[in-house]
Amino acid sequence: MTELLQKVRVIDPVSEIDELFDVLIADGYIREVASHISDISSDTQIRDCQGLVLGPGLVDLYSHSGEPGFEERETLSSFLQAAAAGGFTRVSILPDTSPVIDNPALVAQLQQKRAEGQRGRGAERQRGTEAEKSLSPLLPCSPAPLLHIWGAITVDVAGKQMTELADLASAGVVGFTDGKPLENLALVRRVLEYLQPLGKPVAFWPSDRQLTANGVMREGTDALRFGLPPIPASAETTAIAAMLELVATIGTPVHIMRVSTARSVELIASAKAAGLPITASTTWMHLLLDTKAVKSYNTSLHLDPPLGNPRDVAALRAGVRAGAIDAIAIDHTPYSYEEKVQAFAEAPAGAIGLELALPLLWQYLVETEEFTALELWRALSTNPAECLGQKVSAILPHQPAELTLFDPQQTWKVERKSLYTLSQNTPWLGQQLKGHVLQTWC
Repeated sequence: MTELLQKVRVIDPVSEIDELFDVLIADGYIREVASHISDISSDTQIRDCQGLVLGPGLVDLYSHSGEPGFEERETLSSFLQAAAAGGFTRVSILPDTSPVIDNPALVAQLQQKRAEGQRGRGAERQRGTEAEKSLSPLLPCSPAPLLHIWGAITVDVAGKQMTELADLASAGVVGFTDGKPLENLALVRRVLEYLQPLGKPVAFWPSDRQLTANGVMREGTDALRFGLPPIPASAETTAIAAMLELVATIGTPVHIMRVSTARSVELIASAKAAGLPITASTTWMHLLLDTKAVKSYNTSLHLDPPLGNPRDVAALRAGVRAGAIDAIAIDHTPYSYEEKVQAFAEAPAGAIGLELALPLLWQYLVETEEFTALELWRALSTNPAECLGQKVSAILPHQPAELTLFDPQQTWKVERKSLYTLSQNTPWLGQQLKGHVLQTWC
């Protein structure tokens, strides 16, 4: 199939381009990019893309799949459909499933499941009515994203015994993480030593759980006002400081997940300036909301790490723009309605985000001109790929067509029938959003 996208706004962080072009796509490749393309075959599908945005496919560093073990929250099929609907062409699932992804056999099973799902995409959950289909009529053309799998660092992600890291690496995991705080620093040191020759990314979530205790909200005046147990910023910063010391000693490159405080940004920026081989990410909701939002006691705002104070949010945004924070992760964490309908402090932490992140980040960061379109797209595509040791192709002739087409003006309502994810734990449920992904190529 040959498609001509006319007058589309091309945002390409690889080439540092943000301009209007015609783009010709055929057989999975970009054939031509020019200000005007007229020499086309008679069977070319021509699409007027004025007002639309075309960028590299989005890359998610880490998110949770319910399958295996928690299929009522999310299946692998619904997870991949939600990712495609959100503009993602590569996604990486965390190993804290049931059973845990801590052995090569399970990695192989998930890879097989993904291959089967790609052949029969959409069989499990299809939005059937014409009204539902009109929300994203082109998405059925979008292929399933490439699924990457994080291998567990420790058996059962229990933080005690190392997995067979070399065997997992041979099985094809994208890298290693528990997705949970690993507080045994002696074990962390051994892991860093052992992983050096494997050449795979390793990601840690630095968090001191003794300092976190039973807290559910960032320490500060809002926590006092809302009567919720606080978590001090030092629960994160002391753990990051310890991690940075180990990296300085061992030299193994490390990715720092879920950065959420202003002081953490300072520590990471200083470490990078000193030449430490680290990358870092924050999550999309930590860039948009602060502690004041918790006034609603909506349990979808119970996150771990918690939403920051306004100063934290400002520092995280500045950190992304300056490059101290390399990437924006989605950390999609689905839970059933029954699991989330509890008191704020008792509900499990986490929220969905694959289908919501791009529209909301664009609306609140790009349209307000706090971020340029290139800055946001870089943090959602090329930079996450680099954190995984991967590359994203430029939007140039003869390059693979791994692309996302986005309409920043299309409005839609966040509700069960408009979401591909099986869960609805988001504070934006029931709200009208502006911005919608129309199609992906990968």
